[in-house]
Amino acid sequence: MQRYTISLEDSLAEKFDEWIRKHRYENRSEAVRDLLRNRLGEEALGETIASGECVACVSYTYDHHQRELGRRLTEDQHAHYDLAVSTLHVHLDADQCLEVTLLRGEVGRVREQAEGMIAERGVQHGKVNLVPVSASKGHHHHGQSHHHHDGDHVNVRLPARKAPR
Repeated sequence: MQRYTISLEDSLAEKFDEWIRKHRYENRSEAVRDLLRNRLGEEALGETIASGECVACVSYTYDHHQRELGRRLTEDQHAHYDLAVSTLHVHLDADQCLEVTLLRGEVGRVREQAEGMIAERGVQHGKVNLVPVSASKGHHHHGQSHHHHDGDHVNVRLPARKAPR
């Protein structure tokens, strides 16, 4: 393990210590390590995710009274059925809905689809989380979804989707 010494202006150090308490770190070193890992991981992800396959979690909220918005979002997902894996729809209150849509496919197409969903007129808030995927080596594939249990987590492997002709 290597030791680094850094200097922070007082106001930044106070904000950082407040952040450490808020996120319940035991010490500054562990907080700095996590911040560095996260930032370096984001940068590496940005480089890897420029091409290839990915999965994306697209979450957005909207007022379900917004004229034709639900229909437009659904029709758009049907038009891109080869990307849309699943959608979860949640009624937040009498007016607001949350949808979480999972997409899978080529990075450029997935990013375009996700950003288009969030940019749809009437969507109030949205966020996209892209994660690169690579073909698994040594895993069996029999063309059906099946469950792999890992402790308390259940992982569902989805079959690859073919693009429309």
